Amino acid sequence: MMSCYQSPISQMRRFGLALLLPVSLLGTIAFPTQVQTATAQTSGGNSPLTIHSDFQEYNAKTQVATARGNVQMLYPTRGIQATAAQAQYFTKERRIDLSGNVYILQKGGNSIRAEKVAYLIDEGRFVALPQSNRQVESIYMVNESENGGQSNTPAPSTPGLRRSN
Repeated sequence: MMSCYQSPISQMRRFGLALLLPVSLLGTIAFPTQVQTATAQTSGGNSPLTIHSDFQEYNAKTQVATARGNVQMLYPTRGIQATAAQAQYFTKERRIDLSGNVYILQKGGNSIRAEKVAYLIDEGRFVALPQSNRQVESIYMVNESENGGQSNTPAPSTPGLRRSN
């Protein structure tokens, strides 16, 4: 016959198992196992370039790292954050190609939205291409003068539009 009394150790085990299940389920939901992170080092100052994505691969022969799916890039030395569907880091050319609904935010508030963007690291230059029949959107934060945003010189007049046939 079984006794109604349960030992404290048995009760602790049951309590531990009762806590373990919800915590482990929360961990699988909050931290998907397929998300991968890569940190590339650049030459010179050796500053980190961190990329989070669903899938990543590196080809040692071509020295190209490819990240696909929910790509998030962080390059703090250059003040750049970006999201895209895919990113490729070309180590030899020191170039990052982002594609698929690209959004880049720079420190200071400047941003770019495009279908494809190439970032030339050594030049600090972005080259952006839109989807077909669309345009690239860039937002630049303009530092206004200290006199309330009013300039002493008037803006130049804009010439009228002409049709070209």
